Amino acid sequence: MSSLQEGFARLRKAEKAESYPAASVREGRLRALERALVKRKDAFVAAVDSDFGGRLPFETLLAEIYVTAESFRHARKHLRGWMKPRRRSVPLTLGTGRASVQPQPLGIIGIMAPWNYPVMLSLAPMAGAIAAGNRVMLKPAEATPRTSALLAELVEEAVGPDVAVTVLGDASVGAAFASLPFDHLLFTGSTRIGRLVAKSAAENLTPITLELGGKSPALVLPGADLAGAAADIAFGKLANGGQTCIAPDYLLVPRERMEELLAELRRTATGYFGQAMTSVFPGQAARMKGLLEEARARNLRIEELGPATAIIDPPDDIGVSQQEIFGPLLPVIPYDSLDQALEHIRKGEHPLALYIFGRDRPVIDKVLNTIRSGMAVVNDTLIQGAIEDLPFGGVGASGMGHYRGRDGFDRFSNLRGVYQRVGPRLDRLARPPVTALHEKVLNWFIGK
Repeated sequence: MSSLQEGFARLRKAEKAESYPAASVREGRLRALERALVKRKDAFVAAVDSDFGGRLPFETLLAEIYVTAESFRHARKHLRGWMKPRRRSVPLTLGTGRASVQPQPLGIIGIMAPWNYPVMLSLAPMAGAIAAGNRVMLKPAEATPRTSALLAELVEEAVGPDVAVTVLGDASVGAAFASLPFDHLLFTGSTRIGRLVAKSAAENLTPITLELGGKSPALVLPGADLAGAAADIAFGKLANGGQTCIAPDYLLVPRERMEELLAELRRTATGYFGQAMTSVFPGQAARMKGLLEEARARNLRIEELGPATAIIDPPDDIGVSQQEIFGPLLPVIPYDSLDQALEHIRKGEHPLALYIFGRDRPVIDKVLNTIRSGMAVVNDTLIQGAIEDLPFGGVGASGMGHYRGRDGFDRFSNLRGVYQRVGPRLDRLARPPVTALHEKVLNWFIGK
């Protein structure tokens, strides 16, 4: 705990000494982080594989190393443009002057990362925070100790403790971390822990970004390409063993096409992943077993889809219908009309991601306009997590606030409004002492 306080104090001292790092300084820090990451890519593959008890190297290289490196590169490429003042208009009735929004560093950003993507969800937010000119304190997950230790080594080498500090420890350290007076705190994880983090942050009036999760639906529309939809849904559901916050949680399909889609899912899931898939964490594996046993006890139809298991038409009062699954179980819910499918989605919390599969543009637009979600994808899954120029985040119970790319830069900036009076000072003619002319002109402006 003492090192936690000391690290924070050191960052605060450094932040006060350099409150507005130059663009070249920020670019250098981003470049150093990127190089340190790429240099350790094989070490991270081994560390994540060990922490997970087995993870496909390709998954780590794609979803962790590549996506994170792109975060640093994208921020470095666009940094100078993001830093420029943004002109705003001034009504002529207020006189002549210039208004702008000037991004200003917030100070110290706290980042609390989960275990499921321990590299990407630790370092990708750091790209936006460093680009915005901040210092960073990182708390990676205790469930991935080898990866977390490697992250601490990377940060120390790349930027040093005056720019970023990594804090290792268990849940008690995480609780103390959340109670520090950060200038912004980003938490990625479960809704339950997110509520506790929000309460701790509220004590210091610390603004927060919560990246949570929830039950993200995949809605297959009538007329959709079932082979293509099955390929995308299988990938989204089984990548990283299903342990992805934006994975399709359950599937809605027209009743008359359900059997055909199940056959396509079985074929595609086996072909994509076979038996060589990322291991499910021990605690998650026990949850999956319990959810599946409950479904069997209720005499629900169970279909094996290679490395995944489908649970057909589960009722609302069962675990797979109420909990975020976060594993290779897929509830499949047949529907008889689009309105019925939309109502099923709307009766739950707002999802983090909404996946729509179809060809009819007006129907797709109806779904997009009806369902509120943090993100939405048409005819694909997971891809939004790798697009730096799209905001990443939830809404309602699935989270608050967005980051990545310019949205991350803005999230970790104080977007300060600045006004500069220039030109003739005609505005002074409207100041007291008030005359009948003042009132007449003002009433004209109000009523025009």
